[in-house]
Amino acid sequence: MEFKDYLIDRMNSALTGKAIEVSEYKEELSVVTDPSSIAEFCRFLKEDPELQFTMCEDVTAIDWAVKKNRFTVVYHIYSFKNNFRLRIKTNLQGTETESVTPVWESANWYERETFDMYGIVFNNHPDLRRMYLPEEFEYHPLRKEFPVLGIPGSLPLPKK
Repeated sequence: MEFKDYLIDRMNSALTGKAIEVSEYKEELSVVTDPSSIAEFCRFLKEDPELQFTMCEDVTAIDWAVKKNRFTVVYHIYSFKNNFRLRIKTNLQGTETESVTPVWESANWYERETFDMYGIVFNNHPDLRRMYLPEEFEYHPLRKEFPVLGIPGSLPLPKK
């Protein structure tokens, strides 16, 4: 049995009752799961002795610019044991989800960046603050409503 099929079977059997949706595109597997169980789901993927997704490579978001399920948070994880990448997606009702930093420490900065650029709040994050922009900056530049040329006067420019 190919690892991909084994992974799908393991996820379905271990997470009975949890909504997961699996898709494949160009030999890359994506899993969509409920935001309420994202931390539990990620912990299972990391701690399962046969799967061992021990590395979180990236966390980002997508702004669909629609009213319902506007944001999707995307996690890219990797299993060294199986030489396999997995993409996890969770569609948010608002702008909050659970942090996966307790599962993978490397998610810390990725979640902070996603918070700074999209305004996604990661509950239980150890240090959720902006990375690039000042704390008092009230906008999130990667949201669809943010003007391409920025907002004049919203950030003081460095003095020459």
